[in-house]
Amino acid sequence: MPISPNQGSTGGGTTVAITGTGLAGTTAVHFGTKPATIVSNPDDTHVNVVSPAATGTVGVTVTTPGGTSNPVSFYYVGAPSKAGLSVSSGPTAGGNTVTISGTGLATTTSVSFGANTAVPTVVSDSQLNVTVPAATAAGSVGVTVTAAGGSGNGLTYTYVATPTIGTLSPNSGPTSGGTAVTIPGTGLTTTQSVIIGGAAAPFSVISDTEIAAVTPPGTAGDQTVSVVTTGGTASAAAGFAYVAGPGI
Repeated sequence: MPISPNQGSTGGGTTVAITGTGLAGTTAVHFGTKPATIVSNPDDTHVNVVSPAATGTVGVTVTTPGGTSNPVSFYYVGAPSKAGLSVSSGPTAGGNTVTISGTGLATTTSVSFGANTAVPTVVSDSQLNVTVPAATAAGSVGVTVTAAGGSGNGLTYTYVATPTIGTLSPNSGPTSGGTAVTIPGTGLTTTQSVIIGGAAAPFSVISDTEIAAVTPPGTAGDQTVSVVTTGGTASAAAGFAYVAGPGI
C-alpha cells in the first residue's frame, strides 16, 4: 500500500495519497494512533487524507468494512530552522548565489525571497545554496525556506537598487593622477570600488548621492569611470579626461 509523500510536517497538514486495493468505503485512516482527515475516497484503489500532528515514524493504516490494512511507515519531519545567510544583500536583478545555513534543510523544496521563489541546491541537512531571484524594487524582504517539515523564516535579505553616476567634478586632470573629484549619482551607499581608466581609485562615500575620489595615474585621453556597489555597476564611458603635461 504505497503512500505519497511518505513524510511531512510534525505540525500535520500534509496531504497524503494512499493507493492500494479494497479501499472503497474507507471509514478511517490512522497515523499511528491518531486519525487522519479523509479528503476523498474516489474508488477502490485510492484514498486521500490530511495527516494529523505527530512526531517520529508512525504506521499508516486504512480501515474499511473489510478490516484494517497492515501499517506503512510515515516519517514526521520538524520544520527547518535557518541560522544565517552568507550574503544578506544584493542587486534587484538577482543572480547572486547565497548559502543558507541551519538545520532540517535536507528536504527543502523552495526558498522564497519575499514574493519571489527559487529552487535551491541542497548541500546537506545544514546547508543550502540558492540563486537569488530578481525583485521588482529595492528593499528588505523575508527569506522563507519550505521543506517537508514545513516552513521556516526569520531571516532578512535586502535588495539594493542599481547605481547611477553623473558628471564628475572636475572631469579632467593630469596623467600623474592625484586629482580630487566628486562623483554624483544615486544608490552609492554600498560602493565597493571606484575604477578610473582601469585602475582603482581611493574613495570615500559621502552620501547615497555622492562619492569623493582621487584619480590614480592614467593614460592621456578620455577614460571610463566605473562605480561598483552591492546593487551593481554604473559606468561613464568618457567620465574623466587625462591631460598630458607639457614637454620640451
